[in-house]
Amino acid sequence: MLILVLLLGLAGAFLHMNTYQPTSSAKQASQHATVTKNVTTFKAKNSKLTLVFYPGGLVEPDSYATWAYQVSKEGYTVKIVHFPLNLAVLAPNQVKQVVGPHEKFVIGGHSLGGAMAARYAAKADKPNLKGLFLLAAYTDQKGRLDHSQLPVLSVTASKDGVLNWTNYHANKKYLSKDTTFSTISGGNHGGFGSYGHQKGDKIAKISNAKQQKQVAQILIKWLKTIKN
Repeated sequence: MLILVLLLGLAGAFLHMNTYQPTSSAKQASQHATVTKNVTTFKAKNSKLTLVFYPGGLVEPDSYATWAYQVSKEGYTVKIVHFPLNLAVLAPNQVKQVVGPHEKFVIGGHSLGGAMAARYAAKADKPNLKGLFLLAAYTDQKGRLDHSQLPVLSVTASKDGVLNWTNYHANKKYLSKDTTFSTISGGNHGGFGSYGHQKGDKIAKISNAKQQKQVAQILIKWLKTIKN
């Protein structure tokens, strides 16, 4: 038993050391949010709709604060979900802890977070769920929406060196017929957040600030099309 506890402790320490941390600009943006155990919330005045976001694997939630704050200023509440060890795969249904019983929302995520958000969206009928968005992410068989009318947004970046492009293209067949595709020219995988260079990624041809702005603009444009 003691050995197991030690191994779990070492594993936790290793994951913590390899977790991506928010940049100073992201930390500054996060000051506009309220934080609880389960979620970081950017509350919008007279919110039109809630955007629930699952971070990428081993990425601190505040790393997405820059675009989240920009989206909230346009009238959409943004809730960045917290996960054990910053891994959405460990609690894919965490959204249930952060949205109210009558709260209308869209769900999405970055990379691994996007895949887990898709799996949630693909489950039983949820009348308050109005859409799914994927940032450098793709669905799999467990998250298939090809027989669904749910609106989907799929955003990629041309310099993404982390996304498995073969799987991304192959798994488009699992997406809803109501899917909008968008590409950020010159952006990379880590640029969907603000946490510095990610291992295996390509060098972006645009600044992180510019990619953050484009992420926000693409999301806002899509959110305006959601019927709630």
